[in-house]
Amino acid sequence: MAEREDVVLTRDVNIVTIPDGNTDTLSQGQIVTIHQALGDNYTVVTEHGHMVRIAGIDADALGKESHQLQTLVSETDAAAVEQNCWEVMKTVYDPEIPVNIVDLGLVYQCKVTPVDEGLNDVHVIMTLTAPGCGMGPVIQSDVEKCIRALPGVDRVNVEVVLDPPWSREMMSEVAQLQLGLY
Repeated sequence: MAEREDVVLTRDVNIVTIPDGNTDTLSQGQIVTIHQALGDNYTVVTEHGHMVRIAGIDADALGKESHQLQTLVSETDAAAVEQNCWEVMKTVYDPEIPVNIVDLGLVYQCKVTPVDEGLNDVHVIMTLTAPGCGMGPVIQSDVEKCIRALPGVDRVNVEVVLDPPWSREMMSEVAQLQLGLY
């Protein structure tokens, strides 16, 4: 999304404040500026200059439609589930950076283990751009939620590690180009 868009909230909406990750509510009638509309969430700036995140399920409060995540492969074998996991993780964005967490280099590993016919456990190891990031638990929850919704997934464990620490060099070339760092 290149241009900022001012919108009036059509109803009260739950928010997550950025960067601390606290929850709150914005009231109907408040004007917000859409800063980023990527993945299934919106990053907006309030009239008071606070950056907050509005979940995709509340897109209607912004006059928008919720994005539906598409599964690319319908099979439930471990390889297909792993492929789907990587694809849905590409729909999770850092709310302050317009790059998905996979291209940012935040996901270190995605291991899929068959546990029953057609069911798999998924273990993701990921990091954050900065230790103590208040949005870390929110991003972790987003990853868990999008993987849990995939066919063939039984249990999901998203582990956040800080070693090795994230650095700019972990970003894909595409991400670096997108952010003007390459």
